[in-house]
Parts: sequence; C-alpha cells; structure tokens
Amino acid sequence: MAYDLTTLDTPFAALKAFDWGADAAAFQPIDAAAIAAHADADLRAALESHFALLLADDSSRAAKEYVCRKLAMIGTAASVPGLAALLPNPTHSHMARFALERIDDPAAGDALREALPKVDRTLKIGMISSLASRKDQASVPLLAALLIGDAAVAAAAAEGLGTIATAQAAAALASRDGTGPVADALTDARLACAEALLAGGDPAAAKAIYVAIEKSVGQDPKSHRGRAVRIAATRGLLASSRK
Repeated sequence: MAYDLTTLDTPFAALKAFDWGADAAAFQPIDAAAIAAHADADLRAALESHFALLLADDSSRAAKEYVCRKLAMIGTAASVPGLAALLPNPTHSHMARFALERIDDPAAGDALREALPKVDRTLKIGMISSLASRKDQASVPLLAALLIGDAAVAAAAAEGLGTIATAQAAAALASRDGTGPVADALTDARLACAEALLAGGDPAAAKAIYVAIEKSVGQDPKSHRGRAVRIAATRGLLASSRK
C-alpha cells in the first residue's frame, strides 16, 4: 500500500471534530490519500471504511460534507449504504446525492430510486435531479408516475425525463397532459427527447414527436413561447425528414 494508514489517524481525528471556520489544512494528508486511492484499491477501501464511520456517527455537518465530496471522487458500492442513510435527512441529503450521482456503480442509482418515494416534496425534486444526472433509465417509470400531482414535482419529473431522453422517457411524457409550467416542462422535455433520438439514429421516433408538438401548438400560435415551440418543432421535423 502506498500509504501507512497510521499517518492518517491524526487527520481523521481532526476531521471528526471539524466545523465551519476551523483550519482545514490538517486534512491535507487525507486529500492526498484520496488522490492516490484512484490507483490503489486497498487504500481506497481503507479510506471508504474511515469515511463510513464519519457518516454514521455524530460528526458535524461540515465533516460529513467533506466526506461526501471525497466519496464523490473515490466512492464505490461499499460507500452507498452510508450515503443512502443520509438521503432522507434535509441537512445532509444534498451532499449525499452529490456523491451518489458520481459513484459509477448501479448500487448508487438503486439507492436514489429507493429513496425517491420516501422523501418529502423538496427532497424529491433533488432526487429527481440526481437520477436525471445519472441518466438512470430504470427510474423512468418512477418519474412518469410523478407527472401527475404536485406541480413543482411534476415539472421536475418532466425535466428529468427530458434529460434521460430515451424512447421510453418520450413515451411517458407523451402520455401526460398538464397546464401552465407543467405543460411547458412536458413540451420542453419532449423536444429534448426528440433531439436525443434524432442524434441517436432514430429519426422516425423523433419525427413523430415533432409532428405531435407542431400539431399541439397550431398553425398560428399567439404567444411568444408558442411561436418558439413551433419553430423548434418545425426545424426538428425538417431535420428528421432529411435522415
């Protein structure tokens, strides 16, 4: 192992007691170890074990946020349970999501999906954003179910589906109607799906979306937004017809 872990005992003790405003220079050995861990699986595992203890104990918010930032760099499936436990906590949920978004293991997506129906409205919107950032295709049915109900959650779910931008996401969006901001979010997300499908080599699917959107806004939309949507749909229709 590249590092003698006993040299990290003092930095980790300082981290456990860390709070905002204190000197973070004491953690530089941990920073260096985290960088080295990319090429040292044993060191990575040891660091994750230390970080897991800090996530689970009564360490400060500042300490837990530091840990989440490091796990965003080096975290594996081993760190998912500790991060998942923080997801329902309004104080720590955001940084736990920050780490889980970046952990390249299916377990991280599983944790976010499992938490989604269990958290309150505000945290739910953040969870949707994280799943979308991961382009988590398995979450499409969950997000589709959220297109009905709370307007802010529905708009976030539509945006998330537009980011995932698969044929399944497009179908889910097409199956829902909305008013006001939700309707706008649905349309924008469908346009995003059509663009992704076109770029991904499925012009027929993209064309079907553009045709439907063009029809929905009519020949002569009166609002600035309506005209902009029609222009986007028409341009997409032309592009998909050339493929």
